[in-house]
Amino acid sequence: MIHPQAIVEPGARLADDVEVGPWSYIGADVEIGAGTRVGPHVVIKGPTRIGSGNRIFQFASVGEECQDKKYDGEPTELVIGDRNVIREGCTIHRGTVQDAGITRIGSDNLLMAYVHVAHDCIVGSHCILANSTALAGHVQLGDHAILGGFTAVHQFCQIGPHVMCGAGTVVLKDIPAYVMANGNTAEPHGINMEGLKRRGFSRDSLKVLRQAYKVIYRQNLTVAEALVELEKLAEQDAAVGPLIDSLRTSRRGIIR
Repeated sequence: MIHPQAIVEPGARLADDVEVGPWSYIGADVEIGAGTRVGPHVVIKGPTRIGSGNRIFQFASVGEECQDKKYDGEPTELVIGDRNVIREGCTIHRGTVQDAGITRIGSDNLLMAYVHVAHDCIVGSHCILANSTALAGHVQLGDHAILGGFTAVHQFCQIGPHVMCGAGTVVLKDIPAYVMANGNTAEPHGINMEGLKRRGFSRDSLKVLRQAYKVIYRQNLTVAEALVELEKLAEQDAAVGPLIDSLRTSRRGIIR
């Protein structure tokens, strides 16, 4: 399963059925779970833990030292879940001690060609990052988020679950859960209705989320004032909860 022209350093821990293509390099502090396939010309360094059933395509660089100038060789980590697809030329860097020391990617994600995930990012599960999307350091991306090609996200931004960004979006502030965003810089364009329908949200939930969007973006309220109104809507439907969490945990302010 390991091509004779691949290099797997002593100390690397690979499940018995892991495939490694020719001219790939697996470092000593790397752990790879069952059923994962690593293509040719891939570099994986550690400390890095990769779960089961992942596919990593050619020329990806996974678990490399980060590009933060403060990084000084500390043994930080990259943790990747299960069943992710990491396409050609993706770059995923380990964390820094200035944060939690871990870059973390969940499960069932698709990272298309040339995606960059910088140090200390947290990417949820079931996300799609289209070609050449770039996440700067410390970015948090919620479950089921979709970022169109060439999306650029500023460091420390938070993008909530079920968000959808159009191609070429530049994100300089946080995007609340469920919101569609587009533009340079990103502006809100309603609730991601089609995405939520596909994921089984009820008509009642969608109706309440429409109301919640209007509270945030149509009533000229401050965030604190909007939270008071959203708490009332949350009593009608728990789907409002992630939207409330997005506003409460925002570090950079939300897009307007």
